[in-house]
Amino acid sequence: MSEKRDFYAVLSISREASDDDIRKAYRQAALKHHPDRNPGDKAAEEKFKEATEAYSVLSDAEKRQTYDRFGHAGLNGAQGFDFNNAGMGDILSRSGHLTARRVARR
Repeated sequence: MSEKRDFYAVLSISREASDDDIRKAYRQAALKHHPDRNPGDKAAEEKFKEATEAYSVLSDAEKRQTYDRFGHAGLNGAQGFDFNNAGMGDILSRSGHLTARRVARR
């Protein structure tokens, strides 16, 4: 399986890009790589699909927040564990060293 590129890199924008910047960058990429403008060019077709996927995530505030936090894995439902807001017992139970029950008894 090929590694997906960063959606911000796909659209050539910064992580601080506004919704308007995202829309403009997508429109530019879509026009450049659209299959109708590049008939038979599989590379252009792939870039068009990649730009469309990036736009579908970055133009949706909730999806963008998830992507910013967890990357591509967050979009596939494989979100990581948020260690920033966890107690030591939560962290240790997640790593398999202690169970939540053993932590609660302490």
